[in-house]
This record gives sequence, structure tokens and C-alpha cells, in this order.
Amino acid sequence: MGEAKWLSDDEMAAWQAFLTAGALLDRRIEEQLKSEADLSHLQYEVLVRLSAAEGGELRMSELAGSVVTTKSGLTYQITQLEKAGLVRRRSCAADVRGVYAVLTDAGRDRLRRAAPGHLGVVRAHLIDVLDGDQLRSLREGLGEVVRRLSGG
Repeated sequence: MGEAKWLSDDEMAAWQAFLTAGALLDRRIEEQLKSEADLSHLQYEVLVRLSAAEGGELRMSELAGSVVTTKSGLTYQITQLEKAGLVRRRSCAADVRGVYAVLTDAGRDRLRRAAPGHLGVVRAHLIDVLDGDQLRSLREGLGEVVRRLSGG
């Protein structure tokens, strides 16, 4: 393996800003969702993905990929959401190993009630802090990172 290419001062500053901003924003989102909707950030994202899916359901493996978590991590979250009556599981008729997560009416209602507060936090601490050029750069730069890490 070759010699490590150390980060320049600007590169290190960018890396540290990325880490700190991500952690602080995630903390704010977790606090808001827990206090206002009794949901974790990951649970909220699961409900968002299910609400956007045709019929309000997704295969668990597809859902795990879209919320970027492990299958076991997703299984735990789905179990918690199921206990709360926000989702249910459905077996796949064509594949006995396949399981779908299905959004319930209660889950759709919880999401509808949680969304305004969540959006308020995202706006106040990220979107409205940056100007149009900064948002475009963020979208393009992080979009490229996602594409490369996703193999696309």
C-alpha cells in the first residue's frame, strides 16, 4: 500500500466541518422528532419512504438500502414501529423469504403530524442557513459522494 496522502489544512477544515455539522444537525433532528412525535430520525425516514412508495409498502431489503441501514437494524426499527401500530409486515406471496413493511393509517397520520416540525428543524439549521450557490454546491458535492459510494 502506498504512502498516505495527508489532508491539507483546507481539506481538514472541510472534513471537520462536515463531521461536526452532520452530528449537530442529526442531534437536533433526533431531539425534535423524539419530543414532538416520539420517533427516532431513522423511524421517521422509514415512514417517509413507505409513504412515498406505491401502496405504502416496500420490501424490507429495498427499504434497508433506501434508509442506509443494515437489515438487522431495520428489522429492529420495524419491530418498534409495528408495536406502535405505525407499520405492519406482510409476507411476499411469490417469495417465502420476502417480507414487506406496510405503512398503516396510524403511521401515515403520525408522519403527517411530525413533518412540519421536522421540516422546521431542517430549514432552520441547514436550508435557510445557506444561500442558493452553497446549497447547489452541497447538493452536487454530496451527490457525487453518494454516487461513488453507491457504486453508481
